[in-house]
Amino acid sequence: MDDALWTTWPLGVRVVVRRRLPDGMFGDVLGDLLETGPDGVLVRTRAGDVRVTAAEIAIGKIVPPARPRRTHHDQA
Repeated sequence: MDDALWTTWPLGVRVVVRRRLPDGMFGDVLGDLLETGPDGVLVRTRAGDVRVTAAEIAIGKIVPPARPRRTHHDQA
């Protein structure tokens, strides 16, 4: 993303960021935006905080909040 659109995202929103991986493939980072700046973003995922540098960001966007997780009681 050459225009650093992620710098306009408000902190706390849920985002998905497609990042370039070293092997030439891509991977997605989904979670709550903790930090944003010209150097990249910090996203809190279910697995922990993930920093994605500007050079790694291929595309990204704000997404709707996560649905509540289902419990065993909900699965009846």
